[in-house]
Amino acid sequence: MIDTASKKWYERIPHAVTMLFIIIVLVTVLTYILPAGSYEREIVDGRARVVPGSYKTVAATPVGILGLFKSIPLGFKAASEIIFIVLAGSIMFGMMEYSKAVENSIGSLVKKLGQKRKYLIVVIMTFVFGLLGVAVGYENNIAMVPIAAVLSLALGGDLILAAGISVGAMTIGFGLSPINPYTVGTGHKIAELPMFSGALLRTILCLMGLSLMAYYNIRYLKKIEKDPRKGLGQGLDETGIALSKPIDQYAMNSRSWLVLCIFMTGLAVMLYGVFNLHWYINELSAIFLMVALATAIVSKMHPTTISETVLKYIALAAPGAFMVGYATSIKVLMEMGNIGDTISFNLAEMLQGFSLYGSAIAMSISQCVINLFIPSGSGQALATLPVMIPLGEVLGLTRQTTILAFQIGDGVTNLVNPTLGGLIAMLSMCRVPLDRWLRFIFPMVGIILFISLITLIIAVAINYS
Repeated sequence: MIDTASKKWYERIPHAVTMLFIIIVLVTVLTYILPAGSYEREIVDGRARVVPGSYKTVAATPVGILGLFKSIPLGFKAASEIIFIVLAGSIMFGMMEYSKAVENSIGSLVKKLGQKRKYLIVVIMTFVFGLLGVAVGYENNIAMVPIAAVLSLALGGDLILAAGISVGAMTIGFGLSPINPYTVGTGHKIAELPMFSGALLRTILCLMGLSLMAYYNIRYLKKIEKDPRKGLGQGLDETGIALSKPIDQYAMNSRSWLVLCIFMTGLAVMLYGVFNLHWYINELSAIFLMVALATAIVSKMHPTTISETVLKYIALAAPGAFMVGYATSIKVLMEMGNIGDTISFNLAEMLQGFSLYGSAIAMSISQCVINLFIPSGSGQALATLPVMIPLGEVLGLTRQTTILAFQIGDGVTNLVNPTLGGLIAMLSMCRVPLDRWLRFIFPMVGIILFISLITLIIAVAINYS
């Protein structure tokens, strides 16, 4: 019999499927308790955006038992694009894995740098993935995640470490980016400030966050090297990821170089499309499939082998793809009950009456909560900053400080946000369940949030502008 009393708090976190269902039930109950309300929305560049200052109460639409379970298939429908990019990314990685290009390149890298420098490799790769988050975006980097998985296992780590190196670093880099167009950029437009002004303080905060993540990753690697039983990655499926031979036997051949060039070309085309042609999820999925097919051709795979590889890696990605749709059900439920906007609006209104420093911290904490209900950074900015910015000025906060408070609340909680489709999708590429990720990352979230709030207090003290 398991002694539940002796378990630590993080060991009591339920399985991700159970945890999300509990949240779904709680949100359903809230539709009977909270008043319904909504912001008006308009279509900009093909996406729905909140119209600032448009919140109003509407007729109550509580969700019944049928609606609760109906929200699950509707969640899959709403998340279909993200679900498919998870599958497409897995297919692409499967073809590259069959060609041995990823394994050969990672094996050759570790062979060249040596196992003695593995901690340096962890630091470098944490910052590389973090800078991808800073400069490139979030979901745009999903194809890079499996590379971290292969690298982590080659260094003697596990899939949890892989998620720390890639998902953790990219989430911090993206969330605290001094040039994040979705949060900082949208906030500066609303506040009528020069675009990406005040970048120095945000850059320092972002670098501190990534440095802490790198230290945390090294600390975890040392812990599992000392005692593998303490690793959170035990029992996770490493099929097709772990290196198949000793490090000293790896070398790059012409086929591996060609496949690597195909992948890098696809990545370059994808980034060009994102920044110049306004590509999004579906276009990225198409590029993944094109890279997969080109890799299969270069690798001279038989059509039957291609088909079998596709189905094999779809099967491996299926649990993660399921979780993306399942988590999106929460967002669908809040839309059905019209309570998401109500929560955002009322949290913003509650900030009045705080002291100067207290109001800045409360503003950031409220954004942490709002982020669970509006996981879109730009959507959250448009829904809350038109209220927060004038409120901040009344309280004595500069517009730049208000935007920093918003960015911290939105960015840091992205690490543990079950309604953020990109987070669930990336974890699935590492084959890491949400509950294990939460056990790993929760202490890091607390540390980064503490450092971020100290930075916010400094911003208030120096009249950050």
